[in-house]
Amino acid sequence: MESSKKILNRAYVLLMKITRRLSGQQLMIVLAIVVGLVSGFAAYAFEWLLHLIRHSLVSWIPADTAGYLFLVYPAVGIILASLFVKHIVKDNISEGVTRVLYAISKTGSRIRGHNCYTSMVGGAVTIGFGGSVGPEAPIVLTGSAIGSNIAQVFRLNYRDTTLLLGCGAAGALAAIFKAPVTGLIFVLEVLMLDISMRAIVPLLISSVVSTTLVLFLKGFDPMLNVSVGGTFNLQHLHMYVVLAVLCGLVSFYFLTVNGKVQKFFGNMRKQSTRWIVGGVAIGLLIFLFPPLYGEGYESFIDLMHGQVEPLFNNSLFYQYRDIPWVVVLFLLGTLFLKVVAMAVTNAAGGVGGSFAPSLFTGAFVGGTLAYICNTFFGMEMSVVNFSLVGMAGVMTGVMKAPLTSVFLIAELSNGYGLFVPLMLVASLSFAISYYLEPDSIYTKKLRAKGELVTHNKDRAVMVFLDLDKLIETNFSPVSKEATLGDLVHIISSSKRNVFPVIKEGGEFAGIILLDDIRTDMFDQAKYRTPVSKYVVQPPDIIFKNEMISEVVEKFEESRAWNLPVVDKNNRYLGFVSKSSILEAYRQQLIEITEE
Repeated sequence: MESSKKILNRAYVLLMKITRRLSGQQLMIVLAIVVGLVSGFAAYAFEWLLHLIRHSLVSWIPADTAGYLFLVYPAVGIILASLFVKHIVKDNISEGVTRVLYAISKTGSRIRGHNCYTSMVGGAVTIGFGGSVGPEAPIVLTGSAIGSNIAQVFRLNYRDTTLLLGCGAAGALAAIFKAPVTGLIFVLEVLMLDISMRAIVPLLISSVVSTTLVLFLKGFDPMLNVSVGGTFNLQHLHMYVVLAVLCGLVSFYFLTVNGKVQKFFGNMRKQSTRWIVGGVAIGLLIFLFPPLYGEGYESFIDLMHGQVEPLFNNSLFYQYRDIPWVVVLFLLGTLFLKVVAMAVTNAAGGVGGSFAPSLFTGAFVGGTLAYICNTFFGMEMSVVNFSLVGMAGVMTGVMKAPLTSVFLIAELSNGYGLFVPLMLVASLSFAISYYLEPDSIYTKKLRAKGELVTHNKDRAVMVFLDLDKLIETNFSPVSKEATLGDLVHIISSSKRNVFPVIKEGGEFAGIILLDDIRTDMFDQAKYRTPVSKYVVQPPDIIFKNEMISEVVEKFEESRAWNLPVVDKNNRYLGFVSKSSILEAYRQQLIEITEE
């Protein structure tokens, strides 16, 4: 053990000596290549493990037989994933993209080392056993963790650590979709990384390297092996507008249902209760609608090909697969229940994301619309085209990422001829969904807590300020039962001109300003006067857990220079000054923008 540690230390020292010869930009390019290779291999390993589990569980079930095991599989997967997280990981690895955004905002882009593999295991078990979530969030967290930990090995600053974190996320996402441009745009648009050439070059390198590795390992076939039905048809322009409206509304439904399900399960105190309720719910949903099993890519690819019969495999409704109105009801049920299945899987303890479910839902929105119009109204709409464009529309509304959605669909399907309808539907869907719900599924919780970094430099810097570190405790408190003479004695050793007044037990009662007692403090005849006579209320009060942005607003509105801080029981903790906030802001801005 001793010798192995010495060897590792010597190797580390040698590595540091070699990299010191590189300029900052050269080092970032080299590390971007390394991150791209590792994250690309991680994505490949994750997919291999996921398909191994799923194939072992479902490949042998006959298509015309109801999948009764679907009642059990998802619950087993959720329980295994939950136990893995609770007893082995001992950390929160759910909602992978949200965890990455939190790391960028609150932990200096530092992600724990175990995330380099634990999300892969938890996600593969959850999805392989039928959990109706996507693999993208776990793999984005995995790639981000790889980039972050490599940056920590080289002791990089926050800016470069964040950039390598982004390289890992871009590389992992690009590898899983074989879409390098999408990986780059996702990081810039969703993770809100700095948009500059300094950031774009390493991100693009990482994406290209990871994609190249996966192409070498898996081949060059696109993920969605579909043939786009010609280019944009102007005769269907009005139907694309209809699709855009539907996508915007379905996106709002997606976000609303997810939030309500999460809240419902959040009220359950016992994990065993979540297992039972979640396991029964997801089991029944998948038993009735087998396309909800796992991420569901095979199902919406079948739909794109116009093959609705395979969607009924292992379903109770298998014998009715040729009846058009039954098909429509089945498609609509699958569409709307996918969101419920996804939210239940995550809330019950599974590990997965909303990326794939949003694509699934969008494909079914577009595919169902085309199927209805073709079957009942004799129109000749391309199911492939409308499914692909619907994917971009719903994904845009759910993630608030129109560029990522457009380029992802184009790269997934080689459907560059659909750029016009893709942009049309994505933009209209974004406008509708943003009007109904400005936040994406990733940012809603973080923004509510004031923990979200954005491209707005002022707001971004505010996120990093820690209120606890800004509290000044060198103010001299005065008991409410004290006299003016006691206060004069305190003033003689104080360097402040504001004095907090506290009741017995430390409860905050108000403040005394030096200007208000200046005349009386030189009149010893008034030294027996209770200090309560001089107590005034501050223009505002800061609570310990308030967001910095709210604190700044209080200073602006009150025009005060110092404001007292209290806890939830109104106990006095100290003061925060405007000057300390401004100084902390300046220092943080220097750190963030440091080259």
